[in-house]
Amino acid sequence: MKVAIIDYNAGNVQSVKFALERLGINGILTNDYKEILGADKVIFPGVGEANSTMIQLQKLGLDKVIPNLKQPVLGVCLGMQLMCSHSEENDTNCLNIIEQKVFRFQPTSKLVKVPHVGWNNISVKNNSWISKKNSEKYVYFVHSYFVEIGEFTIATTDYIQPFSAALKKDNFYATQFHPEKSGSVGEQILQNFLTTNL
Repeated sequence: MKVAIIDYNAGNVQSVKFALERLGINGILTNDYKEILGADKVIFPGVGEANSTMIQLQKLGLDKVIPNLKQPVLGVCLGMQLMCSHSEENDTNCLNIIEQKVFRFQPTSKLVKVPHVGWNNISVKNNSWISKKNSEKYVYFVHSYFVEIGEFTIATTDYIQPFSAALKKDNFYATQFHPEKSGSVGEQILQNFLTTNL
């Protein structure tokens, strides 16, 4: 199986590659559109700021490539947010693959910290690719912005308010949490993606 990890100077590409290696997969770090188009599965990771990342994707022509991919694509963290239509982070128009919006967390008190960093549990819908058996298990989050809950939400988490922990639309899959940093639960979720047939 050929797995392409889209490399556009996102901070967590190596950790994704290492997570795949633990599953016996040698992922290819690339921003070459031919390699991406030729992969069996694509992972779109992300750590950073939405607007500057969109500019980088546009420079590489990946803003046109990613929405038109036909194989299974997994967006992670910022990758998930950029799959959406718009982010409040510097008023950024995103890839518009999934018609949901991204908002900044608004702390309800001085005791509530933003960004949301650390382990939190997920509530998984029935028949989700993440698997109901992972419902209420803990995964690792690092983010200041969240995707609203909508028709493509297949798992949720509550921090300040309920938000989308994972999405699915057609061949596009996404997690707000980092499966590559979420221990055995994250490895199982990555494995689910790698074995899915859409």
